Amino acid sequence: MTYVQHHDLAHEFPEFKDQIHDLKTHDHKFAQLFDEYQKVDKEICRIEDGIEHHSDKEVDELKLERVALKDMLYARLKAAARA
Repeated sequence: MTYVQHHDLAHEFPEFKDQIHDLKTHDHKFAQLFDEYQKVDKEICRIEDGIEHHSDKEVDELKLERVALKDMLYARLKAAARA
């Protein structure tokens, strides 16, 4: 059995754990991006676990979307840390 690693933000950015919680609660746009990131990550994990099947192109597009969302979330985290 292959272990599929989820890319949750608290694991990806442990130094921002408190900010992630605060922004999810107080920043509507961050919460929206966070939810979309979680949705895409879960879908990728379901594919990697063999629960769902998609073409390689679709998987690559999902992974690119996850990276783009993570970049946007990271930018908001950095901005909040500076404020």
